[in-house]
Amino acid sequence: MEGNIQEVLIRFDPRGSIAETHESQGSDMGLFGGFLGWEPTDERLMDSAMALARAGIKARIEITEFHAPHPNTYKLTLKNASEQHEMTALSTGGGMVEIIEIDGFKVSILGDCCETLIFLDSGAKELVEFLSQRIEGDEVILHQHGRSNLVEIKAKGFIYAATASELRSRFPVQSIKTLSPLLPVLSPSTISIPFITCEEMLRYNQDRDLSLWELALLYESARGELPGNEVYRKMRDLVSIMEKSILEGLKGTTYEDRILGCQSGLYQEQLSKDLLLDAGMLNRMILFVTALMETKSAMGVIVAAPTAGSCGALPGACFGASSFMGLGSDDITRAMLASGMVGVFIAAHATFAAEAGGCQAECGAGSAMAAAALVSLAKGTTLQAVDAASMALQNILGMICDPVANRVEVPCLGKNVLAAANALACANMALAGFDVVIPLDEVIETMDAVGKNLPPELRCTGRGGLSVTPAARKIQKKLQRQAAETTKTERS
Repeated sequence: MEGNIQEVLIRFDPRGSIAETHESQGSDMGLFGGFLGWEPTDERLMDSAMALARAGIKARIEITEFHAPHPNTYKLTLKNASEQHEMTALSTGGGMVEIIEIDGFKVSILGDCCETLIFLDSGAKELVEFLSQRIEGDEVILHQHGRSNLVEIKAKGFIYAATASELRSRFPVQSIKTLSPLLPVLSPSTISIPFITCEEMLRYNQDRDLSLWELALLYESARGELPGNEVYRKMRDLVSIMEKSILEGLKGTTYEDRILGCQSGLYQEQLSKDLLLDAGMLNRMILFVTALMETKSAMGVIVAAPTAGSCGALPGACFGASSFMGLGSDDITRAMLASGMVGVFIAAHATFAAEAGGCQAECGAGSAMAAAALVSLAKGTTLQAVDAASMALQNILGMICDPVANRVEVPCLGKNVLAAANALACANMALAGFDVVIPLDEVIETMDAVGKNLPPELRCTGRGGLSVTPAARKIQKKLQRQAAETTKTERS
C-alpha cells in the first residue's frame, strides 16, 4: 500500500484459533502497529488501536467462514482512494509469518528476502526472460490468476530505479510494489546448508568433533551467508535482551489487563530467607522463568524463544543455571546457539505454533531447546545435548494448550516452569549416559503427528481444558468488564 492505508477489513475464520484470541493475546495490537509502520519493539504498541484511529485508518474485524487453511489465518482487504489489495497470511509461530495469497495470486512470502512484485496483464513471459538476462542469482517467479500476471523477484535487495523505469517503458506494467524483509537474517537464493536433520548433523560431525554451538554457528553462517563472528554477535544481542527482560521482571511489573500480579518478587523474598524447599539451581531457574513471563505479560520487550507463550523456559533455565554456576555471557551465548540448532530441526520438521500442535509445540520445544543449552553449559558432548533434547520432548508429548481467559499466563507460567525443570532433569540424565531410546528426529516427527491429532479444542482456541472451567469463565468476564470500562473512560 506504499504507506497509504485508509480502510482495512480483517477477517478471521470462526473455526480457527485466532478468532478467539486475536484481541486478548495482543495480535490486534501488533497488526495495528504494522499498519502504522511501527517496529515490533515500539513502546507505543499498547496504544496502537487508538493511534490507528487518530491516523484516520478505519479497521473493521469480521468473524466469517472462508475455509482457512491454518488456525492463525489473516484475510485482509486494504484500501485507499486509488487502489485496493487483498492478502491472506498465516502466523506460523514464534513471530514468523507466511503470506500465501496476494490479489488472488498464490505466493509464499516468508519475510526472509526483499520482494519486488510486478503486476501486469500481458507480456509476463517476455518480462521474465528480460529479467533473467539482467538479474543474476535472484529468484524470479511467474504467477498467473485468470488473465492477470504477477512477476515476483526474491532477492537480497530491490531492483534498481533505472531497471524499474525500463520495465515500465518496455512492458505493459500496471504497478511495481516492494515488500521489505521482516526477519533479521535474509535467505539468499543460493542458500546451501550443511544439514537439516539431527541425523545429518551427527553424520557431518563424525570426523569433526564439534560442539553443538559450533555446529549451530556453522549452520547459521551457511544459512545467512554471514561470517561466524557476525552470527555470534547477533546471538549475543539476543542474550542481552533476554537478560534485560529478566531484570525488568525482577524489579516488578504492572499491567492492568492480566490475571497474575507480580509474583517473582515473592519467590525471590522466600528464596532469600531459605523458606523454600532446597532445590538449588532449579529454584534460580523458577525465579528467572517467572520474572521473564511477567515482563512478557506486562507487554515488555522479550525474545520469542521459541514463542512468546514459551519465552520463559529456555532463557530462565539458561540464565538460572549460569547464575548458579558462576558462568558469564559467552557461556550463555554458546548455550543459546546450541539450543537454536535444536529449534531449527523443530521448525523444519514440525511447528512452534500451539494453535497447530498444542503446547507441546511451544513449551515442549522450549524444554528440548533448554535441555540442549544446559548440556552445553555443562560442557557435555554434542550427542549428549541432542539426547537431552530428545528426552525432554518425549516427556512433554501431548501437552494441550488451554489458556485461561485467552491470556498467556495461566497455566502458561506453570508449563514454562515445568519445561525448565524437565530440561534440567533430562540434561542430567543425558550427562549421566541414560539411554535416549528414540532419536531426536523421530521424536520431532512424532510431536508433529500428535499435534495434528489433537482436537481443535485443545490447541489454543480457548474452547477446552482449563479455558472452559467456571473459574476461568468468571475471570474472563471480569477482564472484559475492566476493558469495557477502560475504553469508556478513554473515549470520555
